[in-house]
Amino acid sequence: MILHELLSYELLRVIWWGLLGVLLIGFALTDGFDMGVGALIPFVGKTDVERRVAINTVGPVWEGNQVWFILGGGAIFAAWPPLYAVSFSGFYLAMFVILAAFIVRPVAFKYRSKRDSATWRSAWDWALFASGSIPALLFGVAVGNVIQGVPFHFTDDLHTIYEGAWYMKFIGLLDPFSILAGVVSLSMLVMHGGAWLTLKAEGNVQARARVIGAFAALIAVAAYILAGVWMAFGIEGYRIVGDYVTGGPSNPLHFEVEKTATWLTAYSDRPWIVLAPVMGVLGGLLTFAGLRAGREVSTLLYSKMAIFGVISSVGLTMFPFIMPSSSDPKSSLTVWNSSSSHLTLFVMLVCALIFMPLILAYTAWVYKVLWGKVTEADVTDNSHSVY
Repeated sequence: MILHELLSYELLRVIWWGLLGVLLIGFALTDGFDMGVGALIPFVGKTDVERRVAINTVGPVWEGNQVWFILGGGAIFAAWPPLYAVSFSGFYLAMFVILAAFIVRPVAFKYRSKRDSATWRSAWDWALFASGSIPALLFGVAVGNVIQGVPFHFTDDLHTIYEGAWYMKFIGLLDPFSILAGVVSLSMLVMHGGAWLTLKAEGNVQARARVIGAFAALIAVAAYILAGVWMAFGIEGYRIVGDYVTGGPSNPLHFEVEKTATWLTAYSDRPWIVLAPVMGVLGGLLTFAGLRAGREVSTLLYSKMAIFGVISSVGLTMFPFIMPSSSDPKSSLTVWNSSSSHLTLFVMLVCALIFMPLILAYTAWVYKVLWGKVTEADVTDNSHSVY
């Protein structure tokens, strides 16, 4: 027996769908608080020293955290090539903005304290704000568009065609529901950043982060509930009709897909997935309570629970769809019709089983070494440090 046949093609597809979710959630849990702190810097720091305290809470770890984003993009490219092609082609203007923000962030970290000029440092602080808040918003906007379906279709030779003019590939993303999804994402990561600063900072920075983070938590919960109701009663869902093979070749045009009245059918088919939105709402409320009460470690854990619940609820509700087509449902991408080959998924899984534990172990070691609070004395006593 060939080694890769020990695991069925169907099972490998489900495993990589789950691993993709793990990578995206890992990115949100780690780099998410980096973006949240960036969005909070102008508001939690009223003096240069206070802003340096906020920056130094994430300065040593943000580069490692961003690796999760690279891993997620690499997993999409290798495990789901049609998804990579369709999403990066359709969202390329939004992705350009996100990547520009991610390019600005390291420059801001490195150059901010190179001069003593207040104007110079303020400009880089606002650059950090933009590089944190803009990607956080646009990631949510992208998810909102995917939930509604993206206007693309495949030709007979699987060439991708998008509907509308080129500029609609950005402006067209900003519909009301997608903007609401963006608000969920931005407020959730600001909440996460507030929880992180509560754990890592002291004094005025910590106090302001608690207030703003608690307010963001309430916005995140309210916006998430509103988006859920809107998704349930105002947005069409998708379903595969007729007989189909879950372990067959990857070809989107081999499936028959139709729109349905709602995505709620997923909860009648798989009632257990209701745990995800419950975790999202409960985690957000517990984060609010923790921030108000001044708790630190538990508050960050509750914030992580909220993020895990919110992101996983989207994937579990849409399964097996990963990018529906609003203009031609038959062209929709699913777990069963858009993966790499059986052998490719198996080889990637072996590599993941070898390297993921190493990455997690190294990450845990780094956070252990860097454990502790950043104080004003730390940054004033090291006035010529990088951050």
